[in-house]
Amino acid sequence: MPNLCNVSPEDAPRLLGFLQEALEPEAGLVLVGGAVRDRLLGREGGDWDLATALLPEIVIGRAKQAGLRVIPTGLQHGTVTVMLEGRPVEITTYRGDGNYLDGRRPESVHLGVALEEDLARRDFTVNAMALPIEAMNQVDWRKHLVDPFGGQADLEAGLLRAVGDPLVRFQEDGLRPLRACRFAAQLGFGIEPSTLAAIPERLEVAQKVSVERVFQEMNKLLCGKDAPTGLRLLERSGLVDLWMPEFRPLVGCAQNRYHDLDAWEHTLAVVAAIPAEPTLRWAALLHDLGKPGSRSLGSDGATHFFNHEALSVRLAGNLLGRLKISRALLEAVLGLVRHHGQRPSAQWGDAACRRLLARLKADKVPLDAWAALRRADIRGRMESLEAMQQEFETELGRIQRLAEARPPLLARDLALNGTELMDCLARPGGPWLGQLQAYLLDRVLENPGLNTPEALAPLARAWRSSNP
Repeated sequence: MPNLCNVSPEDAPRLLGFLQEALEPEAGLVLVGGAVRDRLLGREGGDWDLATALLPEIVIGRAKQAGLRVIPTGLQHGTVTVMLEGRPVEITTYRGDGNYLDGRRPESVHLGVALEEDLARRDFTVNAMALPIEAMNQVDWRKHLVDPFGGQADLEAGLLRAVGDPLVRFQEDGLRPLRACRFAAQLGFGIEPSTLAAIPERLEVAQKVSVERVFQEMNKLLCGKDAPTGLRLLERSGLVDLWMPEFRPLVGCAQNRYHDLDAWEHTLAVVAAIPAEPTLRWAALLHDLGKPGSRSLGSDGATHFFNHEALSVRLAGNLLGRLKISRALLEAVLGLVRHHGQRPSAQWGDAACRRLLARLKADKVPLDAWAALRRADIRGRMESLEAMQQEFETELGRIQRLAEARPPLLARDLALNGTELMDCLARPGGPWLGQLQAYLLDRVLENPGLNTPEALAPLARAWRSSNP
């Protein structure tokens, strides 16, 4: 994609105007795709797609004559990259696509077609509009839009509609059904009925999409302003079963008296209630995966989900592993899922709160991230839980005050390190050392004032007497 996302809205027309002058007026240089859509929506600052009537070799020659650096990044697809003040800008010749045989990319492309044919190969009408560069700064720039498929009307109606026959569009590229759900989440749009109905008919094509591309789309969907809509579309269309079948058992999984919603709708409510940041959104999405598998009924008929956190961690790890996410994101998400069920209350003493801080620190879970997930989890339960929300905020304030005192939370925080403990007891290292450190840490969590060499040494010697 052309990358002018770091250019101010005021600066971009100047740079593009300079580029058009370099390529000469007959170049037919236009802004296309998502950049036009976002401009109509008032969402400035995204990526910019440029297209031209000129063949790649002419673009290269004229850009070089203007003193611009040119990189032939995708000549087989009619694309070259021109550097503008250090910024890469991709320019693609108007093209038509040949047959799609693998559900991913065309077997061939045809350069030198009319702009309307170039727009006809795009996925959705709101992405199939073009704006001539020379019209960008004009007051009436909307009048100059090239919009052969009614994209502007669909944009105003908040609809995603496939260009032409949706069955054909989704047969060409299996990623497009997932992109439809992603755009619905990002833009808050609905999907036109025939376009939506075509998605289940093309699941076998969608299944060919690489997991890396699936993860990229899911990341954008989850961070969209209406992520629950996108997730519901994934579930109802069957797309979720292709890559994330662990979610299917959540649908219709009844919960206990503390929940108005089933496990799936509760999950969507938690996603909606948490800040739109990838780690938090993924943790919200995955936090209750283990509930269906851990659901049980007590002797009193009450529903329980004992130890569902551990099962959620295992299922979430399997799902994220398939999507090949980074290790850093995997560990951050799983840490949050592992501890989301911790429920501090007024009955907890300060030592219990410090032990919670210790568990979070051991898993490298930031306190504010854990608090965001707990807060969203409570909000996603039912309308009548104001008391639970107030109690959590009160206890969170206490935990935050304890954290600000920077108490020792891990063995490495002890005032005596491993070497010093071995010297103190005149013993070589061994399994006993870890056991001693765990004992000392527990005492220090109970009373941080004990974390001095003078206090720890006699405690260590006493421990040794009891554990020869």
